[in-house]
Amino acid sequence: MSAVICRSSDTYIRTAGHPYIARMNKRSQNGFTLYELLITMLIIGIVLAYGVPNLAEFRQNSRMTGTANDLLSSFHLARSESVRAKAPITICASANSMTAAANCGGTFDQGWIVFVDLNGDLNRAGVGENVLRPQAAAPQGITITTNANSNYFGFAGTGLGRGDVGGQPAVQTVMICDDRGLQLAVAGRATARRLVATPVGRATIISDLNMIQNAGGVCP
Repeated sequence: MSAVICRSSDTYIRTAGHPYIARMNKRSQNGFTLYELLITMLIIGIVLAYGVPNLAEFRQNSRMTGTANDLLSSFHLARSESVRAKAPITICASANSMTAAANCGGTFDQGWIVFVDLNGDLNRAGVGENVLRPQAAAPQGITITTNANSNYFGFAGTGLGRGDVGGQPAVQTVMICDDRGLQLAVAGRATARRLVATPVGRATIISDLNMIQNAGGVCP
């Protein structure tokens, strides 16, 4: 006597006079094949090989540009404030620039200040000789060197440079460098920067490699 047997799982069906007809459940398979994984790892390796050095160089360029712009803007501030206040303004290197007793001394990579120098003695000591802008030390790896190790530039109340004060040489040129030294970067620019301050008090930043080299600029 034949019979029909059906299971709810639908794994097989027995019908009268026929053999078993088996059906397997189909399940979708998710994941990567070995070939796909190897291709992905290869692409990641290529991106890291080119991207990591470029990212490091981008960070160095950003620190270099930021430091140069901070110094240039400080010169501009000192000059404009001297005209506005009709008083001597000094920008000078300061090893304690971020303290209440900030004063001239040290090197520019340790920091600097722009202050009202009422008596023009390059020393912040009297009443009213307020700091207009304190600048913290340069980022790690940045060096700032000046002509004759000068550490100040003074503006008269007219906005013009005061020249050498008390026999001490004023800043004329500043080299801002990092561990790359003075080399060619992108688009003819240099890895270093050079600030030039004219005797009348006009400051500019030079980033072109040929111009820096032709002017005798070098990194320590």
